[in-house]
Amino acid sequence: MSTANEKNKKSVGVIGAGSFGTTIANLLSYNRDVVLYTRQADLATQINEEHRHFDLKLKDSLRATTDMEELAGSCDLIFPIVPSNAFRQTIQSISPYLRPYHILIHGTKGFDLTDVDETQLREAVITRKNVHTMSEVILQESSVVRIGCLSGPNLSSEIMAGQPTATVIGSKFSEVIKKGRKALDSRQFHVFGTHDILGAELAGALKNAIAIGSGILGGLEMGKNIQAMLITRGLMEMIYFGKALGAKSSAFVGTAGIGDLVATATSKQSRNYTFGVRLAKGETMEDVSKTMPELAEGVRTIAIMQKLAKDYKLHVPITQMLYNVIFEGFEIERAIGYLMKYPYSVDVDFL
Repeated sequence: MSTANEKNKKSVGVIGAGSFGTTIANLLSYNRDVVLYTRQADLATQINEEHRHFDLKLKDSLRATTDMEELAGSCDLIFPIVPSNAFRQTIQSISPYLRPYHILIHGTKGFDLTDVDETQLREAVITRKNVHTMSEVILQESSVVRIGCLSGPNLSSEIMAGQPTATVIGSKFSEVIKKGRKALDSRQFHVFGTHDILGAELAGALKNAIAIGSGILGGLEMGKNIQAMLITRGLMEMIYFGKALGAKSSAFVGTAGIGDLVATATSKQSRNYTFGVRLAKGETMEDVSKTMPELAEGVRTIAIMQKLAKDYKLHVPITQMLYNVIFEGFEIERAIGYLMKYPYSVDVDFL
């Protein structure tokens, strides 16, 4: 429950008025005054006049702005929540107004790429030098040091409906976790903390790819047994990637790992799961992308994962088959048959 003293504190900022950004902004508004940044002037006007967005009734303590300087000047705690392919540009835009006293807790689940032509991902050679987490981008592009990551499970539609859930804030700084928890915690929304920010970021990004695979199985109505197998083996591949990139295995077996994976890989409210379902129904990647209101982050993540797997020489058959289906036109039935016959021998080998 918020107190009058909390309400008089400095506002909290959110960058990005997509479904998840709006959801987090509304959650924050139960405890603090909130400034929500959007590039669209008409949307800012609508939010401020009607107090409604995504058919969600917004509290009066939330206001929208199109001015990043205003947001940075009125907020010390800021949540950037924009698609991964726009994240660096967003931080570059607000960077002139950021100071070391700011705290940024991002809610973006994906990777940033540098020195890579994203229109030619199939032909690109990608190594760890080209791939950056969002916290790395913030460090590279701003003077901010105290950085956190908001990880899952965070299905926007369920949070909007007031259904209870938990999230994880990852940060090297206990102060960041404490401030983020105090701003977000409510009866419906519980916040855990972890100091393994890299693990939290990787888990949040990598599970989107597995969710697409789970959606393909769901679209083919192949049952829960094979879906459970895919999620389990997919978690193993996430851990292989995580260990190669420097994260601990433990990061993937908690709320931000398997918790977020199960939610995203089994819910029809998940964009990545829905993307997979539509692929299974015969639509192409281009067809689905044109009609999805927001990007399915897992598509881009699969391309990056497949390239990194080559660089690290990882055996990740699910990732490879998903890449082949989405980017190479490989038949889904053949891909599933290959995975069913893949010579898995050890069940658990990462502990």
